[in-house]
Amino acid sequence: MRLSPVLMAVVAITAPLSSSLSANAQSANNYKKITEVLKAATNQESQKNSTQVLTNENFKSDFNSTEVKVLEDFPPATNQKSQQNSTQVLTNENLKSDLNSTEVGNSQSTVIAVFPAKSAAKTTSDVILHSLTKPTTAQILETTPNPPTQQPNSTPENLPPSPGTTPSQENLNSPGMTPVLPEKTQQPNSTPENLPPSPGTTPSQENLNSPGITPVLPENTQQPNSTPQISPPATGQPTPSPSPDAAPEAAEPRVLVSEVVVRPQAGQLAPELEDQVYQVIRTQPGRTTTRSQLQEDINAIFGTGFFSNVQAVPEDTPLGVRVSFVVQPNPVLSKVEIQANPGTGVASVLPANTVDEIFRNQYGKILNLRELQEGIKQLTKRYQDQGYVLANVIGAPKVSENGVVTLQVAEGVVENVKVRFRNKEGQETDEKGQPIRGRTQEYIIKREVELKPGQVFNRNTVQKDLQRVYGLGLFEDVNVSLDPGTDPSKVDVVVNVAERSSGSIAAGAGISSASGLFGTVSYQQQNLNGRNQKLGAELQVGQRELLFDLRFTDPWIAGDPYRTSYTTNIFRRSSISLIFDGQDEDIRTFGNQRSDGTFEDRDRPRVLRLGGGVTFSRPLSANPYEKSEWTASAGLQYQRVSTRDADGNLRKEGAVFDDDGNRIGDTTVPLSFSGEGEDDLLLLQLGAQRDLRNNPLQPTSGSYLRFGLDQSVPVGLGSILLTRLRGSYSQYVPVNFTNFTQGPETLAFNLQGGTVLGDLPPYEAFTLGGSNSVRGYEEGALTSGRSYVQASVEYRFPVFSVVSGALFVDVGTDLGTSTRTAEVLNKNGSGYGYGLGVRVQSPLGPIRIDYGINDDGDSRINFGIGERF
Repeated sequence: MRLSPVLMAVVAITAPLSSSLSANAQSANNYKKITEVLKAATNQESQKNSTQVLTNENFKSDFNSTEVKVLEDFPPATNQKSQQNSTQVLTNENLKSDLNSTEVGNSQSTVIAVFPAKSAAKTTSDVILHSLTKPTTAQILETTPNPPTQQPNSTPENLPPSPGTTPSQENLNSPGMTPVLPEKTQQPNSTPENLPPSPGTTPSQENLNSPGITPVLPENTQQPNSTPQISPPATGQPTPSPSPDAAPEAAEPRVLVSEVVVRPQAGQLAPELEDQVYQVIRTQPGRTTTRSQLQEDINAIFGTGFFSNVQAVPEDTPLGVRVSFVVQPNPVLSKVEIQANPGTGVASVLPANTVDEIFRNQYGKILNLRELQEGIKQLTKRYQDQGYVLANVIGAPKVSENGVVTLQVAEGVVENVKVRFRNKEGQETDEKGQPIRGRTQEYIIKREVELKPGQVFNRNTVQKDLQRVYGLGLFEDVNVSLDPGTDPSKVDVVVNVAERSSGSIAAGAGISSASGLFGTVSYQQQNLNGRNQKLGAELQVGQRELLFDLRFTDPWIAGDPYRTSYTTNIFRRSSISLIFDGQDEDIRTFGNQRSDGTFEDRDRPRVLRLGGGVTFSRPLSANPYEKSEWTASAGLQYQRVSTRDADGNLRKEGAVFDDDGNRIGDTTVPLSFSGEGEDDLLLLQLGAQRDLRNNPLQPTSGSYLRFGLDQSVPVGLGSILLTRLRGSYSQYVPVNFTNFTQGPETLAFNLQGGTVLGDLPPYEAFTLGGSNSVRGYEEGALTSGRSYVQASVEYRFPVFSVVSGALFVDVGTDLGTSTRTAEVLNKNGSGYGYGLGVRVQSPLGPIRIDYGINDDGDSRINFGIGERF
């Protein structure tokens, strides 16, 4: 309570007020209101030493009007006879107004202000109060005996503008407060910046079910200007015509304040809360006040964020007017809970402890709506950081009497996932206006999308989904758009794709020493029947042989949840085996001996394989959408292997010849395991690999491990029983040795080895030497053996643009397991090479050119496509 020491001097000229001035904060609809000042002109007979008394009838107004207006049509009071020593007495009857609102305290206290309401900028005689939830109406009825004069705007500086959220009228159940419902007012558009709207969501009208609790919404929302309009007073009395020389507006009546009191509606008020009120109000004892100033004080008290209800109740005293600010503090915050995706049955995507982590510092304290709003901002940011960009706190917080705040969050539930085909120009319809139809089956696209109906939209997940869809190689462009769902809180995710040509055919011709003159035809289809199945066929017809390779691949067997794929093929392939090539001597097939001692048909042996097989592969991960470290494969393959000469004739054995065609010694070497020139090989193949590389084509970090097992079944010719084991490990380490140009530098290490247990056909031995082995040696010239170990180190560095370089060292050995063929050809069995290489980027991958020097001092240039390992 605060008293003025100078009130006695004022009482001599001011009569006590017989009634009360009150300001009450109540919630109304989400509409913008302006203050209505009703003025009544009276013709009163002047009397000597008489007192001019303004009665309550001068201030009655119809509160049901849409806007509260300033009446400028009434002339100043005229025909009053001046009398000496006349005194104007302003009584409490002048301040009464019919507001259709509930009285607070006693029957003499009438509500004259309604809160929450917006404070409008640039209005005349307006009081539009700020609301933490929505704009409502500030009603102030005024009367003045003087000509109207313009009033300054009433805009409290300590309250943020109110956004356009509309709370329920039924939920502001504060004691002593009756909502005032204005009609037919237009709601200004206002969008909070810090809480992005959820698609199609509309704040609920039943969010404020706690008495007097006002929700918090973002700041910095601009309030449009309001223009006062003229309307007659709803008093049932005739409206006087305005005087031609009347001023446009009238000054508000002012009353002297003798005392300012802050008290709670019930119970005790904490001293710190009382101090909060005294710090923000402008009404002071010993000064005059107006209804507008009282409403500004109400706004300021609400602006502290600690109170759910505020009333300003003026009462007459012998010394002036006592103004009591009756406040209802918010409850002590005990917990904040999230009600995620109401009406959908979809649980929240945030961990259960996330809300407590954000609001824990506010627990145990009186609920402050400003601090609660800051916590809501942090909650929204937490959603955004995790990719849930559609998540939005909808409606207003629900506050229970025990201090539990419930936030409703629409996280953006996906209702459907759709596919929309477009042409290369991005159009969705053809020339006839019909939707463009694609060749690809929709399920091929949808199964690559991890985001499913009923899940919450996540930007990070969608980005990975687009990468997988684009990685199919069937589309030129892939993007995602959002359509509204049938439920306003849900969305439809639309995957837009533009298909590319998926088939190709090629033909060519050539000549080679192995095949002579030949022609080739190839066909490739990457999207067979629109199911992303791949069909490849290659046919080579030559003077000496007919070769073909037919391959079919299904990268994801339909209905399989683990992305299992399979490949089946039929082939007839021919190759010159490197096993029979040496440095200065080679093993050749031979025919009849001529008279000069030479032999006919001295050809390099060809290994012809005719067969087919099937291989299954799948990632070892329970989630087919995550990149799996491990991949496993299993297959079965049958081959009929035969050794032939250049004319395609079957040859059983070969002999050693020098470069001049002279046979060296009488030693012969069997070309097949059976000795008949043909073998049957039935293999069960198992394999696994772990890929941790950052880039499969040009890795700069990570590792790659793979190993395999081939187990033969002894059938047919040769009845071969072998077990082949192979393994390889590569490690990539980023370094920074030089700064020639921008680009990564890498140290790459590779170690590999293998062995064959049991039977070993000559053509199945391991070979060392060449571009993919020990560089500096010719292909297969170092050794061929039952076992081998090989190691390589490379330093890879950028040069400029698409050119990079490499320094390398290779070493390999057959561990003393050289085959008879290698022994006959005097191969080293072990050796190393070193050198310098250049890499040129191309659409096929890096074109590799390496210049290597071996341990014998010989040098060789090796070519290849792709990195060595």
